[in-house]
Amino acid sequence: MVSSVLSTAALLAAAVQEAAPAAPPPPTVVPADTAWMLVSTALVLLMTPGVAFFYGGLVRAKNALNTMMMCMAAFGVCGVIWAVVGYSLAFSTGGNYLGDLNFLFLNNVGLDAKGSIPHVLFMCYQASFAVVTATLIAGAIVDRMRFGPYLAFITLWTVFVYAPIAHWVWGGGWLSKLGVLDFAGGTVVHINAGVAATVAALVVGRRKDFGRQAMLPHNVPFALLGAALLYFGWFGFNGGSALAANASAGQAFTTTMLAPMATLVVWILLDYFRTKRATAVGAATAIVIGLVVITPAAGFVSPQSAIFMGALGALPSYYAIVWRSRTRLDDSLDVLAGHGVGGMTGALLTGVFADAAWGGTNGLLHGNPGQFLKQATGVGATIVYSAVASFVLLKVIGLVSALAADAKAQGRGMDISQHGEEAYASGEGALLVLESAESVPVARPAAVATAGGVA
Repeated sequence: MVSSVLSTAALLAAAVQEAAPAAPPPPTVVPADTAWMLVSTALVLLMTPGVAFFYGGLVRAKNALNTMMMCMAAFGVCGVIWAVVGYSLAFSTGGNYLGDLNFLFLNNVGLDAKGSIPHVLFMCYQASFAVVTATLIAGAIVDRMRFGPYLAFITLWTVFVYAPIAHWVWGGGWLSKLGVLDFAGGTVVHINAGVAATVAALVVGRRKDFGRQAMLPHNVPFALLGAALLYFGWFGFNGGSALAANASAGQAFTTTMLAPMATLVVWILLDYFRTKRATAVGAATAIVIGLVVITPAAGFVSPQSAIFMGALGALPSYYAIVWRSRTRLDDSLDVLAGHGVGGMTGALLTGVFADAAWGGTNGLLHGNPGQFLKQATGVGATIVYSAVASFVLLKVIGLVSALAADAKAQGRGMDISQHGEEAYASGEGALLVLESAESVPVARPAAVATAGGVA
């Protein structure tokens, strides 16, 4: 009798054990996913020199090097601060608004799997986002903000503005829990940078020659080259945000290819009907804006919707540039219209076109108007926090050091006053570098001064 009861109990226990769901296997590194994310990280890193060429071509020759240096220097200051503290604040376990310090100075960031890629590679991929986001701000304050205060600003901004918003959206924070969709950075990158750039333009002040002298692009081919590099790098920016070599990456690659094409067509038509011309600067700008608009939706919408989003996204940014040109806002390279308005348009249209059949959640067109409201909440929260925090940081830095170069330095050009170098040996960008205001000109090196370029 006793043995029968024990046998029955053993059989029941075995049956319960068999019926219990097996624990999910621990995450493992997948070689194919790792290979795609290595490529994607390199592509996003290429976007920073892409911004440098895009912005550098749009300024006057005497400010070309300074503009490009404002972008390239972000590799150093933003990359290091991201490794030291930014990554931890954005992606470690924390509260609704900020991560903790578990990953401080890359502590606990090793070769273990983060999803299906090494944790260190995930950190590098996110670092490339932090770097390129900071460079976008430069476009609003080129030609006049001093280099040192600018570096201080983007360093602090990465910690106190970018990292918290990244945590809200991608690190398990409150916008993520609310259900806000942002596949690759509509709020975190573009609205955030566009708003910060506008605040910086207002706080730093207008350029010496603003409103009195035409400040024309000195090298439009550079701007086109920069737009091409950005288009190429953006496939890693959006496609890599799937964090795996999977169908979602293929979808994001496709939508990223199609949306700027539609934006470019609409932009050319707008230019033609307004001015009877289609400009190269407009074409470069349209491509970038199309990329901005599709970024938050890249993995959540169909290819057909991407075309509609790209076409619709041209309108607000185009007329924002027209409006800005009639105001006293000296947003040098229209970062507000391009990244701010473009990011807002993309984030809101994500709430309209998102389709659960293509990943994510249904949007307004698929019977879920609540998603549009969630997107609007994310847009509003990003605008308010970025504006207030950026303003405070600029004012604090301004207490220590002047933000803007003086009129004389701006007149000579920021290349010479900030770096002691010149982009060109002839033309507007060529001035003799002086040891001081009263000193005699310093002789040029023979390799620069001679026509042949060889000493």
